[in-house]
Amino acid sequence: MDEQHNPWQIIDEQKIYDNNWITVTHFDVINPSGNKGIYGKVHMKNAAIGIVPLDEEMNTYLVGQYRFALNEYTWEIPEGGAPLDDEPLASAQRELLEETGLKAQQWERIQEMSLSNSVTDEKCFIFLARELSQHASAPEETEELAVKKIPFEEVYNMVHNGTITDAVTVAAVLKIKVMMLQGKL
Repeated sequence: MDEQHNPWQIIDEQKIYDNNWITVTHFDVINPSGNKGIYGKVHMKNAAIGIVPLDEEMNTYLVGQYRFALNEYTWEIPEGGAPLDDEPLASAQRELLEETGLKAQQWERIQEMSLSNSVTDEKCFIFLARELSQHASAPEETEELAVKKIPFEEVYNMVHNGTITDAVTVAAVLKIKVMMLQGKL
């Protein structure tokens, strides 16, 4: 099997919707079995960024907010968007300060992943931030945030028992837990 071979053939494509954050495109296709079909793709105009701030006592910070698309309140690690042509680390530093008021002296990119890759091309970069200092936060006008400092093990338990379901947070917390078990933290 040739992993580079694309079995999908595009017959026609039509941009259905476009705004500052996403473009939705409808495709008429020939699918891998040779039959006509359709496909929809959401192109993300930003990459997703997630940050796990971890202090010396192994506490981290969660951000609570009402998520419009889910129609529910969620707790997550600090997250945001990074313009596709920006360095993800610079965006992570901006998001951490913006949402929590924290600055970190030590940064490590710990994970890259694709989010919901059956319908979107969104990439995600997750960072570990250490050696933290507190400063003033400055949330965006679309954000009404609550921030809480919490032991990492409690956050891990929230992921493990399904209290936290945000994909970026779940992946980040599980990655940090594995790093801890491997003695890398």
